[in-house]
Amino acid sequence: MSHAPLQNDTFLRACLRQSTDHTPVWLMRQAGRYLPEYCATRARAGSFMGLATNVDYATEVTLQPLERYALDAAILFSDILTVPDAMGLGLSFQQGEGPKFAKTVRTEADVATLAVPDMEKLRYVFDAVTSIRKALNGRVPLIGFSGSPWTLACYMVEGGGSDDYRAVKSLMYARPDLMHRILAINADSVASYLNAQIEAGAQAVMIFDSWGGVLADGKFQDFSLAYTKRVLAQLKREHDGATIPRIVFTKGGGLWLDDMKDLDCEALGLDWTVNLAKARAAVGDTKALQGNIDPNVLFAPPEAIDREVAAVLESFGTPHQGAGTGPTHIFNLGHGISQYTPPESVKVLVDAVHTHSKRLRAQA
Repeated sequence: MSHAPLQNDTFLRACLRQSTDHTPVWLMRQAGRYLPEYCATRARAGSFMGLATNVDYATEVTLQPLERYALDAAILFSDILTVPDAMGLGLSFQQGEGPKFAKTVRTEADVATLAVPDMEKLRYVFDAVTSIRKALNGRVPLIGFSGSPWTLACYMVEGGGSDDYRAVKSLMYARPDLMHRILAINADSVASYLNAQIEAGAQAVMIFDSWGGVLADGKFQDFSLAYTKRVLAQLKREHDGATIPRIVFTKGGGLWLDDMKDLDCEALGLDWTVNLAKARAAVGDTKALQGNIDPNVLFAPPEAIDREVAAVLESFGTPHQGAGTGPTHIFNLGHGISQYTPPESVKVLVDAVHTHSKRLRAQA
């Protein structure tokens, strides 16, 4: 299928460590509850899954933030838990309660029945990708995504979110063999899922390891990073003649940059606890860096937002300029945007990123 040519490829160029005239910016959860128009569409859809599984609604909400803000990328509207749902665990969202699974994976018998799902069960996601890509009409690139094998396992074993990860860590320590089996199936499922998104039109893909940071040192490497590597090894490097950048984001992963700098991906996402200058020094010229302003900055007045944006950009320093490749930065939040964020604060942030990043380049 032929797509409209890309008018703004700043995000993709930055992922590939090529020079850009400004630092691209997009936000994790940019299509979300902080936008009144999103809430209106969600109400029409009747539920979160009603929204995520309807191609027209998913397309509509993905494009909503782009109507308001000069963002440099769109991200597929979906959820990280679509894969375990397709495995037959029965996903539901209670208003204000977050995700719940009807079935958990905790015993040898549970693990024995686990398998890579038929990707046809996730056809609604791939149809949404194709629809969004068409609707974007080349305005900005479209990012596809998945939860990491470890993060999915956390929800599958716990049966939902968790405060202490007691069930999943108990299983990991008591029966590492079962945990490795779950993670291997998850990794192969995630790889198939992301490849299908790429075929459907995703121009970059991101792996969200939201709960990697809860693991002990050593366990992170064995139970999270090893399986993220297993996903990356299976991903398509290009599609329709274009390179497909791969981004890995581990919340709480700043301690392990040394372990992550050799990952087979183009960009690393960082949360707000990480110093970008130190990350740039640690990772060297191997990866673009994405992040990492504290999402709570968006509750401060405009002049404070402007100041904090400048501080993040200056912490990274001037990105690579001119021909060839070098260190580059993609501006983002250090985690997802809060549902309580004032929408006008996001405009201040996005505009500040473009203004200050152009100034930094001019000064260099």
